[in-house]
Amino acid sequence: MSQRRRPKRGSRAFGPRKRAQAQRPRLDSWPEVGGSPKIQGFAGYKAGMTHAFIVDKRAKSTTSGMEVQTPVTVIEVPPMKIAAVRFYENSTLGLKTAGEVWANDLDPLLERKMRVPKAHTAESFARYDGLDTEDIRVLAYTQPKLVSGVPKKVPELMELRIGGGTIAERLAYAKGILGKELTVTDFAPEGAFVDVIAITKGKGFQGATKRWGVKLLSHRNSKHRRMIGNLGPKRPGYVRGTVPMSGQMGYHQRTECNKKIVKVGEEGAEINPKGGFINYGEVRNTYILVRGSVPGPTKRIIRLRDATRLPKKADMGVPEVTYVSTESKQGA
Repeated sequence: MSQRRRPKRGSRAFGPRKRAQAQRPRLDSWPEVGGSPKIQGFAGYKAGMTHAFIVDKRAKSTTSGMEVQTPVTVIEVPPMKIAAVRFYENSTLGLKTAGEVWANDLDPLLERKMRVPKAHTAESFARYDGLDTEDIRVLAYTQPKLVSGVPKKVPELMELRIGGGTIAERLAYAKGILGKELTVTDFAPEGAFVDVIAITKGKGFQGATKRWGVKLLSHRNSKHRRMIGNLGPKRPGYVRGTVPMSGQMGYHQRTECNKKIVKVGEEGAEINPKGGFINYGEVRNTYILVRGSVPGPTKRIIRLRDATRLPKKADMGVPEVTYVSTESKQGA
């Protein structure tokens, strides 16, 4: 007769749980999209959360046609500037960078982060005419100097894929936006589903009970209660990675799929709460309202990407927002 065992406590979905390499999230994959060429990503800064009333348009819902209170996250998304166009070609190991063409008149603050290559000339793109280009991407950087709630003013440089159309159409689109500013509406409209990638809140070095949710040992234990019972069997002669142990908790990169953009606004004054957002201040640039929560604390950079696991019956309609709370978040 087999012994009945309880399921393991705590999620083993991510491992190893180490600190993220940087606060700027890294993207390794991009979905394929149709239509005309466009950028497939954007970035912003988390301002805080509030709640909004949205009309429920689901036909079979018990609240169909009624206003439903929904928690939303406010992300300030100032325009991003395109710094360079990057060419990719196929190799035996996958995609390989073939070259870049950089724009003129870049932000001087960008030189604090990296050594900026020389600007392009009219013949710069001609060097890649005979190249068997497999993918076209751009290097874009944020403008935190426009955001009052973020003390760090050095731009964040990141790669954005251009999707849709043919390679020739993507290249023409990339040439047209080189050195120019792009807004969040160039990436996704209201009602679209996006993936949100961010670095979670850091909680430092924590014990096994808080980190994995293991059960407390009996009060009769001779040493401690907030520890695991043992490190595993005698064989093999090492501690397996499945044993819940203490270590770094938080400050990990996480991706949340299919977050709906409820609203895209131009004036932050219409959603700024009384006294501003806690630990952030007031929103002064273009902003988006995303349904639900978003990983990370306020002021942290948030990256957005086209949805990679979009449901077949996803409602892509524009939500009808009737009210956004501007009450103070400071408490009574």
